[in-house]
Amino acid sequence: MTKTRYSRILLKLSGEALAGEQQFGIHPEAIGQFAKEIAEVAATGLQMALVIGGGNIFRGMAASAKGMDRAQGDYMGMLATVMNALAVQDALEKNGCDTRVMTALSMADVAEPYIRRRALRHMDKGRVVICAAGTGNPYFTTDSAAALRALELKCDAIFKATKVDGVYDKDPLKYPDAVKFDTVSYMETLEKRLGVMDSTAISMARDNNLPIIVFNLYKEGNIRRAANGENIGTTVQGD
Repeated sequence: MTKTRYSRILLKLSGEALAGEQQFGIHPEAIGQFAKEIAEVAATGLQMALVIGGGNIFRGMAASAKGMDRAQGDYMGMLATVMNALAVQDALEKNGCDTRVMTALSMADVAEPYIRRRALRHMDKGRVVICAAGTGNPYFTTDSAAALRALELKCDAIFKATKVDGVYDKDPLKYPDAVKFDTVSYMETLEKRLGVMDSTAISMARDNNLPIIVFNLYKEGNIRRAANGENIGTTVQGD
């Protein structure tokens, strides 16, 4: 493969991506499909960090709505992201991709602690760094963690891989007349509540002029196309 447009990116995956067609849990075949493509893109020399959600296992906000303490629920959600990170690590390494899982919560028996300089060193050596446990703090989503890690690790862009092929004015799975944006500004994303990422993540990206490329994870080759700078999905960028 030819060299990609970007030097370093952060790929944000939802926990649901790991469940495949299931409603919950971890589906090895689903993970294997996108892990192969991630490994191929990493082999071009593109430096990559990953942040993975935990919604396929546990959602702190949903549990809070049903009466659980929000902070307690969020910590449980962080642990779910660690399980997902280990599953993705296994799939990537089966495809010959050198990886490191780094967690914002201390659990030295299964992963390294997240230390920014160490993460940068791993990426310089060609390893894919999988950042788990969110920011390590309750009340922050993995979207916010993705924006934070992307900025800390000096990434050129956030790749938000989802189940739809971009950003729409309303949910395209519910409304057939939904209109897709090729590009959209940070402010419009916030004002129209387009649901790209949470408002904290969008604000951080806006304040630091960090583009967010939103595309369909399930279309084969899309990670490579996004890395090559092809016009797929939607780009969230300057106002």
